[in-house]
Amino acid sequence: MSRASGSETRVVAPGGLIGILGGGQLGRMTAMAARTMGYRVRVMDPEAGCPASFVVDEVVVGRWDDVEASRRLADGVAAVTLEIEQIGVEALRAVADVAPLRPGVEPIRIIQDKILQKVWLRESGFPVGDFRVVRSVEELQSAVAALGGRVFLKTARGGYDGRGQARIGFAGAATEDEIAAGWAALGGRPAVAERALELDFEISVMAARSPNGEVRSYPAARNHHVDQILAWSVLPAGISEELERRAQEIARGIISKLELEGLVCVEMFVTRDGELLVNELAPRPHNSYHQSERACATSQFEQLVRTTCNLPLGETEVLVPAAIVNLLGDVWLNADGGEPDFKAALAVPGVRLHLYEKKEARAGRKMGHLSATGATADEALERVLEAKRRL
Repeated sequence: MSRASGSETRVVAPGGLIGILGGGQLGRMTAMAARTMGYRVRVMDPEAGCPASFVVDEVVVGRWDDVEASRRLADGVAAVTLEIEQIGVEALRAVADVAPLRPGVEPIRIIQDKILQKVWLRESGFPVGDFRVVRSVEELQSAVAALGGRVFLKTARGGYDGRGQARIGFAGAATEDEIAAGWAALGGRPAVAERALELDFEISVMAARSPNGEVRSYPAARNHHVDQILAWSVLPAGISEELERRAQEIARGIISKLELEGLVCVEMFVTRDGELLVNELAPRPHNSYHQSERACATSQFEQLVRTTCNLPLGETEVLVPAAIVNLLGDVWLNADGGEPDFKAALAVPGVRLHLYEKKEARAGRKMGHLSATGATADEALERVLEAKRRL
């Protein structure tokens, strides 16, 4: 008999064993929060030496679609959550047959496929930019014409941090050759073509929902991307009360309608004419809320532990403004002798260093981040960017 999410709602008391699908930096930081609260942690990851391996009790080695490894993860644990959404649906179902899976199978099935996600958002009445589903180069040609000639093409499955994306029509009128090259760059796989928007800025809102239906959301964070990878984020976002209210309503509405038990980060666009549109969903901790460890009464990682263990949700208000800047592998590759000057960075007031213990620095790979607090959001951001420059 299945014990899918929602069918088992007992509290997991401190001292219990919880499972995390994924042992990357998000799993690592979630595990650190769990250990602070007294929990034992088991993770599943394709790499035995994953970032979480240094702070957990056990690593089950397995691919994201490995059903047997997923069962081994779930065997004997009190509840399971995840830090990456690209887990095979059959592997998710295998977990749910053994232990309470929070966030649940169906929400992840929808979110992990950008086609399903975009269609679900539109059909559910949430605001999204104009898009087309494309499954052939001919459909892409029609979509480019229908969407005004400039589009972002995103593979339906597996893309993140700028991977699995192509830009079409940004250097002039899109040609058949450019469209064909964009389609080939994504491997000729089903994708979503999105109209390029005139953006003012980008924000995100993290929402949490417990197994008993309690919902809390964090104030909006303001985000800046470079080459489709988050460069920095600051909390609070410093937006109008009206825009904040709308963003909160969207995030709370999405997590409630999905009936997801856990976290959802709703990435949103603010266009130059004032529209607020949903970009993408992430059903897990998110890079744009790493500063919640410094800014908020409850970090996003502790909140995920609380939802996983069916504990009351923590307070989400900002106690002190905070910002983060990502440290990509490029920082190491460009540093004299291959080692950034952490001493100089940490001399900036209010700055902390967070490294993920990844073995190899590669261009574009997230190796860690810096965080900073300040009297204002602008001061926190200025401090963390200055620390990054000193590296």
